[in-house]
Amino acid sequence: MTDRSTRVLIYTGKGGVGKTTAAAATAVGLADRGHRTLVMSTDVAHSLADVLDHPLGDRPTPVAVNLEAEQLQTDQRLHSGWQEIGDYLRSLLAWGGADEPESAELAVLPGLDELFALLDLHVHAQSGRYDAVVVDCAPTAETLRLLSLPDVLGWYIERMLPVQRRVARALRPAVGRITTMPLPQDGVFRAVSALYERLQAVRALLLDATATSVRLVVTADGVVLSEARRTLTSLGLFGYPVDGVIVNRLVPDRVTDPFLVGWRRRQQQLIAEIAAVFGQIPRLDAELAEREPVGVDALRVLAGELYGSHDPAAVLHDGPRPQVVEHVDGPMLRLPLPDAVAADVDLRQRSDELYVSVGGYTRSVVLPAALRTLQVRSANVADGWLSIGFNGGTAGTRGENVTKV
Repeated sequence: MTDRSTRVLIYTGKGGVGKTTAAAATAVGLADRGHRTLVMSTDVAHSLADVLDHPLGDRPTPVAVNLEAEQLQTDQRLHSGWQEIGDYLRSLLAWGGADEPESAELAVLPGLDELFALLDLHVHAQSGRYDAVVVDCAPTAETLRLLSLPDVLGWYIERMLPVQRRVARALRPAVGRITTMPLPQDGVFRAVSALYERLQAVRALLLDATATSVRLVVTADGVVLSEARRTLTSLGLFGYPVDGVIVNRLVPDRVTDPFLVGWRRRQQQLIAEIAAVFGQIPRLDAELAEREPVGVDALRVLAGELYGSHDPAAVLHDGPRPQVVEHVDGPMLRLPLPDAVAADVDLRQRSDELYVSVGGYTRSVVLPAALRTLQVRSANVADGWLSIGFNGGTAGTRGENVTKV
């Protein structure tokens, strides 16, 4: 890399396709090129240590020259990152009748493991210690939940926290006279505000296509490809740049075994479908090996197969980004939504925001200033884009507007 900014590479895919191996091989390839590299796992399966054939802990551990690795243990982060908020939740639950073990367990909210994984990633990317951070994510459903957290939590904190803080301040004296129920103190709100600021920084890092790329790992299998299609669309919904697809475990041409020859023939049929789904996104192929690559030396061979003479840190593909264009009927907002079909997309407009839902995930899109007073008049999905047309007049005050895509 030509500057000292940290490159972030996120690897995900359906369970069992070899994403941990691909992430570890990429990290070895980066380190061999002189990049100070950290590979970190957010997958609770913790197979990164097995693939590297090296014991790992909750902090970066040296593995090879220029290469460190860690397997994130989120419970280690709770004490420092969640203490004040967790203490309040435990006191509230105890007031409601939960005993101490129950309140301690319930105060650890679902999704905290993903949250602290994101915060850890940002800390490492901003530390100045690394040129590249490679993230071995959990299977795709967990990864999508992980990557949607900055949007979802940011929306809630930005809109609800100021109101709740004012209400708590106003009610605290009166509530204290009529009930023992604890209300959050200012320190709790400060902790939530600090968390919000960190989430915003994480979101900016993940959406920066010059810094962060997602790489999908697949096999030439129909079920895997179906999930990869949905993942590609969901990543597009949240604006995360996908710059490569790794097709793993391809049966090599040199095999003669009838069973493997038949398998290779079926894989070749799916390769054409993979090309159609991912379009211009580069494809990196890895052959089926006699045994799984384990250890730095074996991973180095796989890195050579995947990247050849190319630097794994390079941005392999600079995809489309949201844009506002002029149309004869009025301005149009275009959002990249690869491989989406209209039947899967739901669109709602409320005030100056659009709520776009695809496959169970919803993103809140704050409209550009030029569109905030306008009303959505049309929406359609075609060629990997969601195109939303606005009228040319002023909408004025409005409630929720549902538009058929």
